[in-house]
Amino acid sequence: MPRLSEIQDLIEGINLTPELDPTQIEITGGYAGDMLSDVMGSAKSGQAWITIMKHMNIVAVASLVGIPAIILAKSNIPEASVLEKANAEQVCILSSPKDTFTISGILYKLLNPDF
Repeated sequence: MPRLSEIQDLIEGINLTPELDPTQIEITGGYAGDMLSDVMGSAKSGQAWITIMKHMNIVAVASLVGIPAIILAKSNIPEASVLEKANAEQVCILSSPKDTFTISGILYKLLNPDF
């Protein structure tokens, strides 16, 4: 399984939660979605969540599901309070200039190298 740091490099991501080390976070899959109820019902523990949402509830949902990393597409950056909560909940947040489709493709190819 890849480490979040590998994904970070490929998506040109910036770690917005530098207290959390992406080299120590293993990613087992990915989930792309911007509807909290969908993510709560369908995402799985260990996945990286790709979204454009940046409000406080993303941290709560990630923590509830067991998602160790949120990737914010299109250079989205949340308020400081969201990042503080993410650090407290041990949810790493990356911001990438790439769009959701591109990030999803990169993550899919990394997780399925024979594709």
